[in-house]
Amino acid sequence: MTSRSAQSVSIVLPVYNAVTTLRECLNSILDQTLPDWELIAVDDGSTDGSAEILKQLERGDERIRVLSPGKVGLVDAINRGHAAATTGLVARMDADDVMHPDRLLKQSGYLKSHPDIDVLATQVRLFPDEALEAGYREYIRWQNECLTPDQIADNIYVESPLANPSVMFRRTVFDRFGPYRDGPFPEDYEFWLRLHAAGIRMAKLPDILLDWRESQGRTTRSAPRFSREAFNNIRADYLAQDHRLHSGRDIVVWGAGRVTRQRVRLIEERGVAVSAYIDIDPRKIGGEIGEAIVHEPGWLKQSDKPFVLVYVTNHGAREQIRQELERMGYEMGDDFLCVG
Repeated sequence: MTSRSAQSVSIVLPVYNAVTTLRECLNSILDQTLPDWELIAVDDGSTDGSAEILKQLERGDERIRVLSPGKVGLVDAINRGHAAATTGLVARMDADDVMHPDRLLKQSGYLKSHPDIDVLATQVRLFPDEALEAGYREYIRWQNECLTPDQIADNIYVESPLANPSVMFRRTVFDRFGPYRDGPFPEDYEFWLRLHAAGIRMAKLPDILLDWRESQGRTTRSAPRFSREAFNNIRADYLAQDHRLHSGRDIVVWGAGRVTRQRVRLIEERGVAVSAYIDIDPRKIGGEIGEAIVHEPGWLKQSDKPFVLVYVTNHGAREQIRQELERMGYEMGDDFLCVG
């Protein structure tokens, strides 16, 4: 094994039947301007020739190791790759995505000079353009704007603020808080929520360093653990435990529609008591949801500010609500949070 520098990076790459995209992915790794890396490719029982591509590359480059545990599933494959890493920094990659040449150099350099950051993602570009739907474009626009530790922490309950295959983190974080958990939830989002609950600081480079491939066959499109219900449930698990919801302040929900009430019920079932609702619909104002009264937004102008959960999911409306709350003296993170 060659000696490692402080910027040495282990790349964990789970692979399953990715023969149509794997060579492009591997070439983007081989083209990295940071030379000091190791690739740990975990073949998850591929049957399409992917394993042969990996083995051929392994024979010609000592930096590449291929693990072949058989069909163990994505989460187990990722965890095996992390367990085999020999460096202090670990980067994730997926077999259908493409790294930009400076990705590893920029991420490892940033983590070396920012010891207070333990998890570092990058901005991403979705491709191919013809496969992109409006909702996913908006999600990536939102995600690419979550850059600082505060922005990521303030938005952690909206959606997953990090693109998993763009992430690099310190091996010590995985040793302390890992591994990824396999369950009826998106394993990457659950891990970010878990790290957030533990006070781990996460950031994102303001550079597009990963091309993130969109296709109808993606796991995030087809697996039940990536359903809207799965996201809602794992989000509620962690939100209901957030210390800000148990500080003695009244909990108020902005949004009183049927879908919001369904999502709020998830945190109520986990022990969070909602004392009031906010809405702009005059037909709802003055009504009751359970024992909670629906008020108009001006009701929030009070000296003893409650803690507000903004459940409105429309991006434009959510931004307007954020601005309105700030005009009333509420600070995001301290006095209110947005929830997806």
